[in-house]
Amino acid sequence: MNNLNDQLLSKPDISISVNQAFGIDTDLHVDGFSEKTEHVPDIDSNYCFDKSTTMAILAGFKYNRRVMIQGLHGTGKSTHIEQVAARLNWPCIRINLDSHVSRIDLIGKDAIILKDGKQITEFQNGILPWSLQTPTALVFDEYDAGRPDVMFVIQRVLETDGKFTLLDKNTVIRPNPHFRLFATTNTIGLGDTTGLYHGTQQINQGQMDRWNIVTTLNYLELEKEKIIIESKVPAFAEKEKSEILDLMIRVADLTRKGLANGDISTVMSPRTVLTWAENSEIFNFDYNLSFQLTFLNKCDESEKPIISEYYQRCFGEEMGNTSSLTNLK
Repeated sequence: MNNLNDQLLSKPDISISVNQAFGIDTDLHVDGFSEKTEHVPDIDSNYCFDKSTTMAILAGFKYNRRVMIQGLHGTGKSTHIEQVAARLNWPCIRINLDSHVSRIDLIGKDAIILKDGKQITEFQNGILPWSLQTPTALVFDEYDAGRPDVMFVIQRVLETDGKFTLLDKNTVIRPNPHFRLFATTNTIGLGDTTGLYHGTQQINQGQMDRWNIVTTLNYLELEKEKIIIESKVPAFAEKEKSEILDLMIRVADLTRKGLANGDISTVMSPRTVLTWAENSEIFNFDYNLSFQLTFLNKCDESEKPIISEYYQRCFGEEMGNTSSLTNLK
């Protein structure tokens, strides 16, 4: 499946048990592909699926629903979609919809190419027309950070059977019946009300209405978070370091409660804890130093005393300083 013609003809050819693939108690089966192609994400065998989020994503694949996942950073929203796609062998492409992504990036542009020894101008499709014509799951990351002109382009394809008019080529593209569309956001279309996500925009309510399913992915239970980190950093599966990992996750939990209470404005996500564990290995398991380098130094000066207190309450020691980084493993 190396060219567009092959992908145009490709379609799901096997039925996959949700119970067997995702460990969810249901008789539901979802179509998937028997052949893995270059755009299918790799399977993370240690990935921990959230039931409601997984079922929402599967509904998107099975019934061609437009699915948006909202939640704080580091909850694994995009990875969740990728890991579902990986188990269905469904091609999946992620686009970070930051302010640098333009209408031209999505739709395409004229480009000079060499044909029969002559330079000619030919229109090159962008990622959106290409994806629309193929059985691809297109994921828009940071959907609430997209530019207004880009958002109106996307609005054209949010209708399940909506045709996409490519004005540059005087062409109307009919979506492939197995094209799927997903998005992840930190806010829920109302803009940033917390101060955590500068650059996010309010989403046109007419556009929000076109998303068929909107689900929220929260942080994992602390025990599940621990299991994931131990699988990613095996050193912390040892008894002594496993107990330290409990303390690390307790610090993270305090920051999450502090954020909810309005005490601090920066929060430790599961990704932050994983990075802290990885940095601890690098700095010879100096948890104090690696905590500062991983998280504390990113925080507002006025909030550092509160966050240092969180660390002290869990580890029973005060923050040191990072003036001498000599404790490398």
